[in-house]
Amino acid sequence: MDLIKKITAPNSGVFTGEGTNTYLIGKEDLTLVDPGPNIKEHIDKIIQVAQGKIQRILVTHTHTDHSPAALPISKVLKVPMYGRLVDGESSWEDETFIPDVVLNDGDLIETNEYTLEVIHTPGHASNHLCFLIKELNCLLTGDHIMEGSTVVIGPPDGSMQDYLESLDKLHSYKIDSLAPGHGNYMHEPKKIIESITRHRLSRENKVIRRLEEVYSSDLEKLTSLVYDDVSPQLHIIAKFSLEAHLIKLIKEGVVKEDNGIFSRI
Repeated sequence: MDLIKKITAPNSGVFTGEGTNTYLIGKEDLTLVDPGPNIKEHIDKIIQVAQGKIQRILVTHTHTDHSPAALPISKVLKVPMYGRLVDGESSWEDETFIPDVVLNDGDLIETNEYTLEVIHTPGHASNHLCFLIKELNCLLTGDHIMEGSTVVIGPPDGSMQDYLESLDKLHSYKIDSLAPGHGNYMHEPKKIIESITRHRLSRENKVIRRLEEVYSSDLEKLTSLVYDDVSPQLHIIAKFSLEAHLIKLIKEGVVKEDNGIFSRI
């Protein structure tokens, strides 16, 4: 992993775990991935570690814990920002980020030291990207896959159907390790991806079972029923993903909604 340096931002919290991971890729021609929140201490450390070698800034997505430091660093170092904007509205959006270069699925960022392949992975956010370091078969996952916890899928920009399809998409790539936006490096990526998919589908089946048991429910009550295995303190977060499950099930004709009350069809 000589090509990768990880710097964790001091923004620990319920959504961010120990903090957002920033990555520096390369030795002389550096790519900065996910500069993180606009915290002076963090920005100063990135610039110090990089020693003036950053040539470009990439962001996996534009939530406020991943991209706000991009603009100030870009201005100081006079380097371009790469990424894409969300397709619609998002509650957690960093409005300071406007990419100089818009990235699309399959794009390659090539240097003399390494090549990064862009993989569009909507789900957590419509503009979410993963970056595959071809020489290492290491995938920078942003918030598509995190170590130690499941990813929040928050509608309307987040989509459970897109998320599951994006997980399945990764099976077609040669990946040996994962470098997540939160947590530690992960190995055995195939097993991890399959485990996440099983967990999501199991949770979806639990939504259906609970609705069959109670016949109908509002979002608040259904959250406590579906996530009865999760600390009540985390239900405020779980409610986002539950809503994403329900939207998927409604589109599939399994669940219906009437004035905020959900029931099984």
